[in-house]
Amino acid sequence: MTRILIVDDEFHMRQLLRIYLQQHDFHVDEAENGKEAYDKILKENYDLMILDVMMPVMDGWETLEKIRKISDIPVLMLTAKGTTEDKVTGLTSGADDYLVKPFEEAELVARIQALLRRIQKSTEEDELLKYKGIVLNLSARIAFYLEETINLTPTEFDLLEVLMKHKGKVLSREQLIEMVWGIDFVGEDRTVDSHIKNLREKLRKAGVKEQIIKTVWGIGYKVE
Repeated sequence: MTRILIVDDEFHMRQLLRIYLQQHDFHVDEAENGKEAYDKILKENYDLMILDVMMPVMDGWETLEKIRKISDIPVLMLTAKGTTEDKVTGLTSGADDYLVKPFEEAELVARIQALLRRIQKSTEEDELLKYKGIVLNLSARIAFYLEETINLTPTEFDLLEVLMKHKGKVLSREQLIEMVWGIDFVGEDRTVDSHIKNLREKLRKAGVKEQIIKTVWGIGYKVE
């Protein structure tokens, strides 16, 4: 089921959008401000976000700017402003489409479906891996913790990617070598230990308080 995040400080607008979208079999989640939306994007996977512009504390533009640092989720801006300047601002800030209040249910749904089709047809493979605030942008090969970039070497990035993709599964040193370095690797399997040590230290310095890479003695490593 397609998951949509509605971000609007007005309760009645969120309820109206929920009613419209659920009638078309969309799964709906809500955030009443930009900070709550940012936190949800960090923890959950959504297919599309409907983002209001005029919100207190952190408006739609600031929210969009922060979210674009960690996600390429399709964004439909929703606002009472309808000038050309506002539309240009939204689209150049990273929004994918712009809908002015008041709107008809049919137009809202049509724009959402058009955005989803566009993303499905895209040849970009901008896949994101997320775990406890850590985000890996696989196509850009950039790692983040919350809003900050984690400077990883290519091997460290590959190692973290493999562990996160196999979350909960114990991988032996031999398996990690084959997945990260390749079957033609020549060297000691303790090479994995050195890279794990460096990776853990970089995650710690980035602010990750929990030791997410666990050692399974006599076997290898896993991400819980």
